[in-house]
Amino acid sequence: MNTDFFSKALENLRAAEALSELGLFNSAANRAYYAAFQAALAVITVKGLQPHTDHAKVQATFNGEVIRRSKYITASFKRYLLEMQNIRNIADYETISISKRKAEKQLAMAQEFITIIAKEIQQ
Repeated sequence: MNTDFFSKALENLRAAEALSELGLFNSAANRAYYAAFQAALAVITVKGLQPHTDHAKVQATFNGEVIRRSKYITASFKRYLLEMQNIRNIADYETISISKRKAEKQLAMAQEFITIIAKEIQQ
């Protein structure tokens, strides 16, 4: 099993946690999204599906193929990547900043997403 993407997911999760602790909420939201995105790439790869760098294609593959074939990932996770990407887009491209509360929610979603992906990969 190729765990490179999952290792990157864990690294980005640690970075998001550290950035949040430092009060760098825009950067924390960004890294939390990429933690989830790379976890999705990890499970896509493990399932033998073609990984993409296009975010919409990763979301479509994850939602359409991975969840359908999954033992642990429920349909409730379909919204995670898009919702997290929307927060990341605000953090990266808008003039407003991400609040501590939104950054903490983004981080919690990434943690939950990675936990469930880890179960799926280890089965």
